[in-house]
Amino acid sequence: MITFDTGALIALERRSARMLRIVAAVSQTDARITIPTVVLAEWWRGRPSKRMARLLDGALLEPLAPRLARIAGEAVAAVKGATTNDAIVVASAAQRGDAVFTSDVDDLGRLASYFRSVRVLHV
Repeated sequence: MITFDTGALIALERRSARMLRIVAAVSQTDARITIPTVVLAEWWRGRPSKRMARLLDGALLEPLAPRLARIAGEAVAAVKGATTNDAIVVASAAQRGDAVFTSDVDDLGRLASYFRSVRVLHV
């Protein structure tokens, strides 16, 4: 399973060849792409293209549940310079042992050292 952060959605919107290959590969499996709703809020700027709308329709949009919020808050306290949204993304991925696709490898990588089950991959 994989989790996308805002950078992954932006890369897809810009038709990044790497991200298009990743989405195509995932579509050939039973795996699902998870997008935390905080990522949707960071990325959303109005009506998405048809391609992006199909991606969102097929993805698992994960709401911010209280338990996830608490786990992310603990990570913000423990990881110097961590932001709340980044912590939510990595905490979300940690629940499933997902890889996170991001353009912000440094910041999410620091959080992955807190959530050891998460791999952070560049878009």
